[in-house]
Amino acid sequence: MLDYLQKTLQAIVLILITAFFISMLASCGTNQAQQPYGGNGAVQVVTAKVQLTNADYHSSYPGTVVALNQIDLRPQASGYITGIFFKDGDRVTKGQKLYTIDAQMYAANYDQALANISVQETNLAKAQKDADRYHELAKNDAIAKQQVDYADAALEAAKTQLIAAKANAKGVQTGVKYTTIVAPFTGTIGISQVKEGTAVTAGVTLLNTVSTDNPMAVDFAIDQKEIYRFTTLQQKQKNADSTFTIAFGENEVYPYTGTISLLDRAVDPQTGTLKVRLDFPNTKNLLRAGMSCTVRVANSNAEQAIVIPAKAITEQLGDYFVYIVGEGNKVSQQKVVPGSYIGSDLVIKEGLKANDIIVTDGVQKLREGSIIESDLKAAK
Repeated sequence: MLDYLQKTLQAIVLILITAFFISMLASCGTNQAQQPYGGNGAVQVVTAKVQLTNADYHSSYPGTVVALNQIDLRPQASGYITGIFFKDGDRVTKGQKLYTIDAQMYAANYDQALANISVQETNLAKAQKDADRYHELAKNDAIAKQQVDYADAALEAAKTQLIAAKANAKGVQTGVKYTTIVAPFTGTIGISQVKEGTAVTAGVTLLNTVSTDNPMAVDFAIDQKEIYRFTTLQQKQKNADSTFTIAFGENEVYPYTGTISLLDRAVDPQTGTLKVRLDFPNTKNLLRAGMSCTVRVANSNAEQAIVIPAKAITEQLGDYFVYIVGEGNKVSQQKVVPGSYIGSDLVIKEGLKANDIIVTDGVQKLREGSIIESDLKAAK
């Protein structure tokens, strides 16, 4: 029995040792199969030397189309809407009648104010006659001096009351004028927020919105590092300049070019950006306030840039990196700021300089500190 147990134990140990060696051999085989290089530990990749090049590209920024002038129409008189004199979306001209509000109450108040003026004018005429008569009597000492003083005071009071009556009538007349709402400037009117018969309150109810439509503006934000560039572009721009264009989608480029109308007065301290406004002609009414677009800023012909293959870049948590080759063919990650695409290549705004050597193929096989063997290809 003891013999049997010993032989069984020896067989189990032999099986375990055999399994261990088979596992080790399989592991070595796998490692060797995974290695894209020989046995020297260096990863085989393709590298390129970074160079400055004349690149024809556009910098892109998200933009919003805005009206140069826009106003919400609110009544300055309360009442019921009695007339609407336009169609939603019409182009309106300055001074054109848009809405009317029931003016009966305001007209009645104005008539009453005019009647009050007549009464005060009559009172003034009477007071003037009394004062003149008392002054004549006073010359012959036929009336007490106190009566003359009373007459003069009554005359001054009548004059003041007439002035007040005229002022009141003017105010009521203004209220009558406010029952007609006209276009404050030439532009496009939106969809009416009220219908005929709607009760509106002075200064509260929104009737509609009017905005200018030609030219239109496009607002976008730039990093504060680009302020010098855009200030220079503003100073050098020409009417026929094609530096600024806008696009909707990938291929729909607006057919007219724009010009810088202003750079905002200060940098936003929370975002570190500055607002830029472009003006674009809108003779065909293709632009509408609120549209989203992409602002395209062409680089200067004399401007050189660093352009690398897009596949050389890796992304980690929203940051972008390339592998740069250092001493001893050891690679390290270099953070970069990518710009616009040019085909399958990408403009690099920050992070690389001329003559840096980067990995362009095989980046997925690398990690910080990897040793590489490479074929150095022609640089961009």
